[in-house]
Amino acid sequence: MSAVLDPATPALLRADFSRAEVVDTTALPWVDSPAVGVQRKLIERDGGEAARATSLVRYAPGASFAAHLHPLGEEILVLQGTFADEHGVYPVGTYLKNPPGSRHAPFTEQGCTLLVKLRHMQPDDGERVVIDTHRAPWLTGLVQGLSVKPLSDFAGEHAALVRWAPGTVFTAHRHWGGEEIYVIEGVFEDEHGRYPAGTWMRSPHLSQHAPFSRSGCTIFVKVGHLPEQG
Repeated sequence: MSAVLDPATPALLRADFSRAEVVDTTALPWVDSPAVGVQRKLIERDGGEAARATSLVRYAPGASFAAHLHPLGEEILVLQGTFADEHGVYPVGTYLKNPPGSRHAPFTEQGCTLLVKLRHMQPDDGERVVIDTHRAPWLTGLVQGLSVKPLSDFAGEHAALVRWAPGTVFTAHRHWGGEEIYVIEGVFEDEHGRYPAGTWMRSPHLSQHAPFSRSGCTIFVKVGHLPEQG
């Protein structure tokens, strides 16, 4: 979603990758983007007009965004509604990875809400990925009660949906290249806190935790994509 920023939009927001961050996105305000009918909740941002950024993006019914280039890629998870561009139509649950150098003109007929990540890919990650996660199978995870849907895998960077059955406990582990989580439904937990649906978390390189979920949850997870130093 690349365009000239409003002067009130911060160029640096949670941009120190050496810090752990937890954000309740349900408490963030929606702010207008340069496109009529498109609003954003700014989660993290490092840069001005061309920023490495993570946002929730909401399109009103009939809204569109001008054609634009993604020099370092774009990653989208459709949380509500139906998203579209000239390449296809992407209903709720779709994971979309547009590689570095890709270009599109997005729009929606009925409206949609997206989790969007910009400019975080490696320059040579040239694969376009489109996955209907409602059709993709759940694979058995590393511990009882854990199920995984792999989404993207490139040079040590991985993205997946992970489903935790109630009462699931994972072993303590360290994150090489960091970890980022968005809680889609339920409540995710670890020894540091409790994270209900709508929580975004970023844990830096070599951070460690022992996660669990008493009530069950589904999360979007990225690992291995954060710098080794902040």
